[in-house]
Amino acid sequence: MFELEINGEVYQFNFGFGFLREINKTQKTTSNGLTKEVGFQMKVAGLVDGDVLDLLDVLFVANERQTPRITKKALEAYIEDPKTDIDSLFTQVLDFLKTNNVTKKLALKAIELLEEQEKKNS
Repeated sequence: MFELEINGEVYQFNFGFGFLREINKTQKTTSNGLTKEVGFQMKVAGLVDGDVLDLLDVLFVANERQTPRITKKALEAYIEDPKTDIDSLFTQVLDFLKTNNVTKKLALKAIELLEEQEKKNS
């Protein structure tokens, strides 16, 4: 379980099956008539790129079924706070996604594809 202390309260973030199902619903792709939900891969790409909106979405969805529940407004304030080490937060979330049983394979594959794309574009 991933945890963050925000305003003196410890919040838990679960990157399990419920998280994966919900985050995948955020984006779909169609190829050869087949539609696949790819929200997780797109959010990982956003995290690698430093997209704070993707960071917000990932954390918010991961906390959805947890107690205490953080509001989107409180999470936004935490991310905006100059005292929050945003670079470290991105690294912590990505590192957790790369080691968590449910997300590990998908996260590593998404990062590998991004790195291959970067090499092609260089």
